Amino acid sequence: MDATNTQEAIVVGSNAMYFDDFEVGQEWITPRRTITETDIVMFAALTGDHNPVHTDEIFASQTPFGARILHGPAVFAIITGLEFRLGIKEGTAIAFLGMTWDLKAPVKMGDTIHVYQRVEEVRRTSNPSRGIVNFWLEVRNQRGEVCQQGIWKVMFHARTGA
Repeated sequence: MDATNTQEAIVVGSNAMYFDDFEVGQEWITPRRTITETDIVMFAALTGDHNPVHTDEIFASQTPFGARILHGPAVFAIITGLEFRLGIKEGTAIAFLGMTWDLKAPVKMGDTIHVYQRVEEVRRTSNPSRGIVNFWLEVRNQRGEVCQQGIWKVMFHARTGA
């Protein structure tokens, strides 16, 4: 068989949902994850963002935060992994289309975060085999405080083309 003419099948996860499966009001809670110093150091190294509020404990202790905090975009990156662990997009999501996002409170070393996610809106696209789901997300720490929140827009395959 000619390898250039073969196409691997898309693997759809056992918890995956198609556009047609989503209803406004559905909600999920992700697994939790504790933030470590390694998270801060690795993100600073990856991005080159060595702002002392992230990398200098003495400086950070004199800020309103009182300690080093995780970079806001690092929190977003970590929660994409937590949200993926739900499995609802595995093999059925086509594209992440954008977000509206607010940072409400710092995430510090030792904080344990998770995501609360709810379906806010579902709408078919002009292509009937696809649809867009808007999710409301909240990043919550171990005290239940909302650290980040907003809307994620995701395009999904539909089960039906009608």
